[in-house]
Amino acid sequence: MVVRTVLGAGHWGTALAVTLARRGDKVRLWGRSLPDLARSAESILPFFPQVLWPPTLTLTCDWEEALRGSQELVIAIPSHGVRDSLRLLRQSLPHSVPITLASKGLERDSQARLDEVVAEEIPQWPWGVLSGPSFASDLAYGRPLAMTLASHSAHYLDTQVPAWRSEQLRIYPSSDVAGVCLAGAIKNVLAIAAGISDGLGHGDSARAALITRGLAELLRLGVALGGQADTFFGLAGAGDLILTASSDLSRNRRLGLGIGAGKPPAQVLQELGEEVEGWRSSFALYHLAQARHIEMPIVREVYRVLYEGRSAEEASRALMQRVQTEAN
Repeated sequence: MVVRTVLGAGHWGTALAVTLARRGDKVRLWGRSLPDLARSAESILPFFPQVLWPPTLTLTCDWEEALRGSQELVIAIPSHGVRDSLRLLRQSLPHSVPITLASKGLERDSQARLDEVVAEEIPQWPWGVLSGPSFASDLAYGRPLAMTLASHSAHYLDTQVPAWRSEQLRIYPSSDVAGVCLAGAIKNVLAIAAGISDGLGHGDSARAALITRGLAELLRLGVALGGQADTFFGLAGAGDLILTASSDLSRNRRLGLGIGAGKPPAQVLQELGEEVEGWRSSFALYHLAQARHIEMPIVREVYRVLYEGRSAEEASRALMQRVQTEAN
């Protein structure tokens, strides 16, 4: 029986842990605020009330207990906590343990992709990035999904793709780590834009235009930073963008909906009461694009709404009235 540890007991980490435990492996789910022992599932079942809790899944808030004897590790914590967690892992885990990064976003101040953070902090570990169109509830309830698992290591992909693949979950391997990480971060910012548009009542046609032009921005920056164009048209790019920008299960989209309805961003964030990665990523993404002199008008307007006090109406007008430089 393989022993796996999932760091991060939010919706996403919980769904990943449940999915892995269904395979019959022993899974420990670590969360900072979990009870100090894996007694039962009751403290976390409200996330997914109809999910049967696998008997091989336990909960803990003890870091050392979570990692003791672990043979595979999954990181599913918010992006701003990834670097500190990796630094702790260096002291607690053998270098041979494969790590799967399931977090999405960019570091706010450094503008670093999460794969760059991993490469800086634990360069000797075998690791990869899991991303794609996937809501935690769909994963937890056993609905069919397809995702991308990217790594620079062929050995990692050879061992981890089968470890994740199941009748429910179809996994496509990729070597484009940078592209997969960028796509997962940028789509959250674009989902905020789509939510703002819908909150303003602009309709389905405007949302489709935003998604399409947002994909162009993703492609423009992604290729400039070393990503492969095919990645941005695949599951980790277009697939995840379409899902996140069009479904109200997306917290990023719901942030945009609230702003479009006239609420201040801080109020919507407080009402949501959960981590909204696009809020942090928009800051990093805007400054990254500025530094690279890459035109990203949708990202720019989301940044101005979130950080400079621009109204949703002003942002919409700015996008519609800007000088057109491309044919489509």
